[in-house]
Amino acid sequence: MKAVSLTGPGQVAITEITEPVSKQGEVLLRVEMVGLCGTDLNSFRGKNPLITYPRVIGHEIAATVLEGSVSIPAGTRVTVSPYTHCGHCAACSHGRVNACQFNQTFGVQRDGAMTELLSVSADKLYPSSLSFKELCLVEPLTVGVHAAARARVDSKDIVAVYGCGGVGLGAIAGAAFRGATTIAIDLDDEKLETARAAGAVHLIHSSRDNVHERLQEISGGFGPDVVIEAIGLPDTFRAAVEEVGFTGRIVYIGYAKELVSYETRLFVQKELDIMGSRNALPQDFREVMAILEAGRFPVDRAVSTIVPLTEAPAMLAKWSENPASFTKIMVSL
Repeated sequence: MKAVSLTGPGQVAITEITEPVSKQGEVLLRVEMVGLCGTDLNSFRGKNPLITYPRVIGHEIAATVLEGSVSIPAGTRVTVSPYTHCGHCAACSHGRVNACQFNQTFGVQRDGAMTELLSVSADKLYPSSLSFKELCLVEPLTVGVHAAARARVDSKDIVAVYGCGGVGLGAIAGAAFRGATTIAIDLDDEKLETARAAGAVHLIHSSRDNVHERLQEISGGFGPDVVIEAIGLPDTFRAAVEEVGFTGRIVYIGYAKELVSYETRLFVQKELDIMGSRNALPQDFREVMAILEAGRFPVDRAVSTIVPLTEAPAMLAKWSENPASFTKIMVSL
């Protein structure tokens, strides 16, 4: 069967791989659609330290059950949690299996879903009547929704989100779904308008607006209760600490590509809760599906491009050359 494989940095091809044989407790799926994300782009560029080559990519999955069970019969539409957990590391023992020390994610540490058939453990499946396009958005949105959960966002909060890419949009949608007053910060007008459709009440264009003044104005001079960083730049890492209000909560999703210097006095003076956020938990998948079922996310606006499997290699190269030209890319199988 056909698969999209990275054979090395900057090298991608459609290859033939062996069809999977389902093990005990697994369900055979026909893959319908797979989303591309920043992890796939970094893997293509050779900048993902976790990947080894060759590797079939893809972990944002919409599929149909081919060989099911009583609980998940054949023909059921599903999305998939692409992570594993060992069950015995510190994270797993604390019930935070999303942060398993020995996690293996589809398309990174193990072959992914950009292929025709996939065999997956039944407990990683989330059945739904959502469209394949919607199901393909569930996993990327869970990453931002998990950050909102980490921040303990509720309806009393003012939440500022730096970055309106796919992950930032998930954080915005998650915060808005919990009733918070949500602020989107980005330097792209189209992304900001998509953020508005996802639930942002206030938009701040970071290259035209004075971000500090706008945040102070919106928050009555106190700063946001929560800042979620979904970009991964030293400037926005620092800005989160500088702009959040006293006793505020900061959640970092983005990876800064270089060392970050802080005025650590603010950590103590403001008595901040500073947290990382990684992957997602089952409740995050269920929350995203509820958001989509309620029509609370602009699916068509958020997806910029859908291509067939045969065009996926060329699409990856085009995306790498001009990443700002695309939002969410999906591959239809």
